[in-house]
Amino acid sequence: MLLELKNIFKWVNSGGNRVFLLKDINLQVEEGAFISIMGLSGSGKSTMLNVLGMLDTFDEGEYLFNEQPVHQLKEKHRSRLFKENMGFVFQAYHLIDELTVYENIETPLLYKKIKSSERKALVSDMLDRFNIVGKKDLFPAQLSGGQQQLVGVARALVSKPKLLLADEPTGNLNSKQGEEIMELFKQLNQEGVTIVQVTHSEKNAAYGSQIIELLDGRVISR
Repeated sequence: MLLELKNIFKWVNSGGNRVFLLKDINLQVEEGAFISIMGLSGSGKSTMLNVLGMLDTFDEGEYLFNEQPVHQLKEKHRSRLFKENMGFVFQAYHLIDELTVYENIETPLLYKKIKSSERKALVSDMLDRFNIVGKKDLFPAQLSGGQQQLVGVARALVSKPKLLLADEPTGNLNSKQGEEIMELFKQLNQEGVTIVQVTHSEKNAAYGSQIIELLDGRVISR
């Protein structure tokens, strides 16, 4: 088992009342799974993904990643666990405008203190894999949306994460670009990358081997 959420609750206090963002969430993710999380706006999809990605804490429950109790780890250890095991792909790309394509892809490797020659080899592999070698010296503003998202995926994968988390990864793309990204995810999953994506698209969700539906912070079907 790669990760497990047990009875996760997350809430905010509003006017003396608890407003639940996540209610009693239980989830098991096996290594090699491809899970799609669906639901209306405000159903808790992104919150759940942020909890999985250790970007967000929760108020009650347990989170085990590789059998480590995430909820009991200090911030520093959580951060290390994230950097060593996870890649995140966002709808808004989140590329760094001042860095070239090459430098954007290299960024996660700098955090991991990987030596220069190895960084170069890993980034080159990604540039080749995504057919963007010719774009390596360009800045994000010089790329199309589809190309920016490819760079985002390459950056998420460059450190060979066990788990790829994707938040509406095709949300800003046209349908052809979106399909290319989803086909790429399918291929990565076949190569052994575990993927959890949040999507509002039935078509994209169908790429997953399991669909989890949220409503008002609760899992309503799978």
